[in-house]
Amino acid sequence: MRPHSSAIRFRREALNMSLRTLSDKTGIDRGHLSRVERGLAGLGDANIRKVAEALDATPADITHQENS
Repeated sequence: MRPHSSAIRFRREALNMSLRTLSDKTGIDRGHLSRVERGLAGLGDANIRKVAEALDATPADITHQENS
């Protein structure tokens, strides 16, 4: 699943959170998160949930998909 890169960046910046902090909270490599935010990489379902939780969001918020 490919998260919407601008949604992740927007939420992260709105929380005044660095990529390093997001990486620390999720256990996902900072370089990979940077590539995700630039639309060059995707995340698996488990990592989408981790990122959403760290950003106080739902997976749908960062993928722009309807909740099921």
